[in-house]
Amino acid sequence: MMPRLVDLVAQRRFAALERRHGEPVWRSVLYSLGATLLAVGALVISMPLWLVPPLVLLLPPLIWGWLSYRVMSFDALAEHATRDERRELMRVHRLPLLGIGIVTGYLGAAPALVWAVSAALLVFAPVLIVVSVWLYTLVFAFSALWFSHYCLAELQALRERSAAPTPPQPDALGIDAVPAAPPALPPV
Repeated sequence: MMPRLVDLVAQRRFAALERRHGEPVWRSVLYSLGATLLAVGALVISMPLWLVPPLVLLLPPLIWGWLSYRVMSFDALAEHATRDERRELMRVHRLPLLGIGIVTGYLGAAPALVWAVSAALLVFAPVLIVVSVWLYTLVFAFSALWFSHYCLAELQALRERSAAPTPPQPDALGIDAVPAAPPALPPV
């Protein structure tokens, strides 16, 4: 779903943004697998902490948020950004992207909440399965669109900043590189 949604966002909002094909599909798959293994490892290691009441509500969504940030940012930029542009954007915008990931991580916990609230009502299991799948799909699509809009907008801004002409810088003595116009002479 992610590549199609990135294409949709790119066609509708960023039609002039050049596709520089920075990462092939196989690298995206390997990157996603590596990040997923790290997230699963963090989940397993943090399980004993889940017995502390507030941490069970904090740690899993934070880990899923980190995973969303890493994978979805990579996928949103893979087709349009070069490797250096992608690395720069993910480094500079780490906190906003992590914030988006954490929000979507909490939204991803909503289907589990549906099951937790009504686990005693097994009669409604067929309906709850459909509702859960629908919620997971909706949250994933929302997350993919949010990351796509944010990452492509920042990529466009990065390219505009790098294409802007830089003013001449003074040299070490404080003299401008471009000679200044001579001072106007007073009328005689």
